[in-house]
Amino acid sequence: MVAGRGSATVSGMRLLRRIGIALAGGTVLLVGIVMIVLPGPAILVIPAGLAILAVEFVWARKVLHKIRELTGQKKKPEPKLPR
Repeated sequence: MVAGRGSATVSGMRLLRRIGIALAGGTVLLVGIVMIVLPGPAILVIPAGLAILAVEFVWARKVLHKIRELTGQKKKPEPKLPR
């Protein structure tokens, strides 16, 4: 067994996951943008695409957070754990 090969496999899997999320989120986001001019629920699809992208990309997380602020949605409070 070659030393260091395990980390290359893990790195490759992370890259594949990131590419998969980018393709899925980008596709959903693009469909949502198209729905702005075509009939469809663009208001629901665009945030869904951003939510998928936010799993891996900080810029999408920031945009999604800004949309939540503009629409008046607040973060869910974290539950308090008993001590």
